[in-house]
Amino acid sequence: MRYLDVIHVGSVTLPSLTIENYVKTIYRLCTRQGNRPASTGRLAELLEVSPGTVTSMLKTLKDAGLAEYKPYEGVRLTDSGRSLALRVLRRHRLIELFLAKTLNLNWDEVHDEAENMEHAVSDLLVDRIDEFLGFPGVDPHGDPIPRSDGTVTYPKATTLAQWPVGEPFRLIRVVDQSSEFLRYLSQTGFPLGATGEVTANHATAGVILVTINGRETPLSLEVAEKLLVDYESASQ
Repeated sequence: MRYLDVIHVGSVTLPSLTIENYVKTIYRLCTRQGNRPASTGRLAELLEVSPGTVTSMLKTLKDAGLAEYKPYEGVRLTDSGRSLALRVLRRHRLIELFLAKTLNLNWDEVHDEAENMEHAVSDLLVDRIDEFLGFPGVDPHGDPIPRSDGTVTYPKATTLAQWPVGEPFRLIRVVDQSSEFLRYLSQTGFPLGATGEVTANHATAGVILVTINGRETPLSLEVAEKLLVDYESASQ
């Protein structure tokens, strides 16, 4: 299906770029917090708009059948909203991987480019990209890529901040995908797939020590919370 400039939901006509950004952000936020409703304030922060603008749009999404919104409680997506969000995420993540694999863009460069492109490609092109890449499971940041049937599988993972001292790990996903944060990880020698071990966890000081490639590196717990790791993969 060719991407259009508007989305028609019942009698409601909505600008698709705006709607897609909202449902994508709501989906990601709810998923990260155990499917609890997303707050207006947090959405305003992530979308870089005023809380009043968010409230108005959430009412529109509710009227369009894309979201369930209750003032002071937050918003979560309906089945239709979730389906739309997964379509957008599928496009975004496959574009990211395509840019990384074919044009050798760094992982800190692909996110912004995919943000621009995800609203201008058809589902047919995305399916061809998926086939060309060999139906990959994750994007350059470790985010799972939704399948064409709308399903998505999230691997078991734990934040590095919660990882046991002395146990080996592999970095399988990065939650914060801002260019600055990803460049920081690259400079620290911590790319996706990096293996290491937590050598100390100073919770009261807000710092952990990790050994990567034989080098001990301090990380703040705030940074470690944004890194998802797995043990089973580290032993493969």
